[in-house]
Amino acid sequence: MSHPPSRRHALRLAAGAAAAAPLATAVPTAQAAAGTAPAAASSRVTAGPVPVPDTWSVRPFPLDGVTLGDGVFRRKRDLMLGYARSYPADRILAVFRANAGLDTRGARPPGGWETSDGNLRGHYGGHFLTLIAQGYADTREAALKTKLDYLVGALGECQKALADHGSPKPSHPGFLAAYPETQFILLESYTTYPTIWAPYYTCHKIMRGLLDAHTLGGNQQALEIASGMGDWVHSRLGHLPAAQLERMWSIYIAGEYGGMNEVLADLYALTGRAEHLAAARCFDNTALLKACAENRDILEGRHANQHVPQFTGYLRLFDHTAKQEYSTAARNFWGMVTGSRMYSLGGTGEGEMFRARGAIAATLDDKNAETCATYNMLKLTRQLFFHQPDPAYMDYYERGLTNHILASRRDAAATDSPEVTYFVGMGPGVRREFDNTGTCCGGTGMENHTKYQDSVYFRSADGNALYVNLYLASTLRWPERGFVIEQTSDFPAEGVRTLTFREGSGRLDLKLRVPVWATAGFTVTVNGVRQRAAAEPGSYLSLSRDWRPGDRVRISAPYSLRIERALDDPAVQSVFYGPVLLTAQSQETQFRVFSFYKNFTLRGDLADAIKPGSRPMYFTTHGLTLAPFYVGDVAPYHAYFKRSEPTVVFGTTDSRVPNRARGNGLTFLDVLWAQAPFATSGSFVQAVRTLADTWLSEGLFSRTERDSVVAAAVGADLRH
Repeated sequence: MSHPPSRRHALRLAAGAAAAAPLATAVPTAQAAAGTAPAAASSRVTAGPVPVPDTWSVRPFPLDGVTLGDGVFRRKRDLMLGYARSYPADRILAVFRANAGLDTRGARPPGGWETSDGNLRGHYGGHFLTLIAQGYADTREAALKTKLDYLVGALGECQKALADHGSPKPSHPGFLAAYPETQFILLESYTTYPTIWAPYYTCHKIMRGLLDAHTLGGNQQALEIASGMGDWVHSRLGHLPAAQLERMWSIYIAGEYGGMNEVLADLYALTGRAEHLAAARCFDNTALLKACAENRDILEGRHANQHVPQFTGYLRLFDHTAKQEYSTAARNFWGMVTGSRMYSLGGTGEGEMFRARGAIAATLDDKNAETCATYNMLKLTRQLFFHQPDPAYMDYYERGLTNHILASRRDAAATDSPEVTYFVGMGPGVRREFDNTGTCCGGTGMENHTKYQDSVYFRSADGNALYVNLYLASTLRWPERGFVIEQTSDFPAEGVRTLTFREGSGRLDLKLRVPVWATAGFTVTVNGVRQRAAAEPGSYLSLSRDWRPGDRVRISAPYSLRIERALDDPAVQSVFYGPVLLTAQSQETQFRVFSFYKNFTLRGDLADAIKPGSRPMYFTTHGLTLAPFYVGDVAPYHAYFKRSEPTVVFGTTDSRVPNRARGNGLTFLDVLWAQAPFATSGSFVQAVRTLADTWLSEGLFSRTERDSVVAAAVGADLRH
């Protein structure tokens, strides 16, 4: 979504009658091809999770199957649960009741974009449903269940009131929104933002909240309301020509539809109604879908969060139709974003828009990394992993979860605000701005912090393997196998992670993710015995054995300091400690300039230039404090700095030769120290001599400069 230029009054246009919907067209499904089918069509479907498709080789555990242990993740979750418990349900319902002509019970709407005249009103209520549903699934608090059921019941009353005596009366009794059907009608004639705002985006949030109330909270009525909404969507869109739909979805903001294709596909999996799958396919954004399927990158200038959730929907459509284009497009799109448009925290976009491939340093400001976009990128990532368990997906997931999502919740209690971020600026001297009541990121932010555990563990489709993806303190309960496994961990702080089999026994392949950053080693012991299995960073290490209660797996992956370079300017860099982004605390609005190589010893470790601070996970360099970014405060920070290594220097010995770079931006010292550690001074000098000869042959050093560099290396005293 985009910030509004102002709060606008609701349109007062009469709704036109929608054309009668044609009979739904049957669509072949992947399940049907495999000999199975989604739930049979019925007016009532038993409450339960969305059925897992046969196309998934890896499966998630239910949200309530994993509980968080003590640590920063649980503390941030508890802050959001405090908001969930305290915020009045009637304030969430006010805009719905007003639109349905019902008593608002004196409640004020939440504010932000969720106002009595806002063109996006109702979206925040959908997110709030998900917040309460996730909170209940996690804690089983009776008060949260009562609140959830109250919200759903009230929305059911609104849906019925609109159908019975709406003014104007909607075109189908399944319609539910916090404003009249006008916005949807105007979209069909290509009305643009801000006359209308993303009506199907708002519809998606409400439907997703209802499905979560059903699948996580066991509320049967929520599915019935959502099913009616799905019928209404089909009645509006099912008869429209593909060209008209394509043009609608191409409109900036107004055509944004969130994850309508995903939620309708999930609805179909629950109801078995062909109309719901047909409606999902109405949201094919054909031009972008086709380009991504062909691996043609046309993302530049497109609204990031308008398009990310579309691809999660395409994966769900692949599950039901076996249409390969959907799956291929989603994989390629993910690569276009994470491969060339990702800031160091894992977020993407500048001013909500995708910029050119590789434009990182060129786009750093106070409006980077819309938090909604990372929320949706994480959803897409885990869905891709279900189809193909590539560890690269979980490396990205850990980055985005730890450095963006965890960092997006302020470390302060609040009962009237979710206290989350919208943009997370990556420019020098910016601050995080929290609050965001009623905005898109306020909505997804409520969800983010009550589902941290949803990707810690996955299982193989046959139940014979357990994937340990994230090293968060948590307990897994796997009743189908009888296992209860507890993980103790200080993550994201450094430390040993321990998995203890508390209950259950039997053969199991335990797949431990070896993070791509784990270059300082990855050691595993089972009951004190070191395992000799190969541990390659960016892979999974498998332990296959018969497990018994009391078995203990200890995992050690020491953190080390490292830098990451911006794609378009290698001198613009971020510093990490293991998986954790460190930011320099400074209110200066120009890049801070750091130089590290002069401090290096033969080991070539940044720890020679960046020293531990007074607290764990804090460091100092160049007179500044480097803090872990997941700490949610409002201090000004620098996520990137400028690296300046002007001459070839070894310790106190300066060759006075310019530290020239190759065409790829890597300097002589960059290439040299990438070979560290050096066992002896002799091996260091030999490496300098060999590289200096290469720089000479490439025309980057003169003969005199080459000799000066080698002489400086010989005279340097770089001890371990």
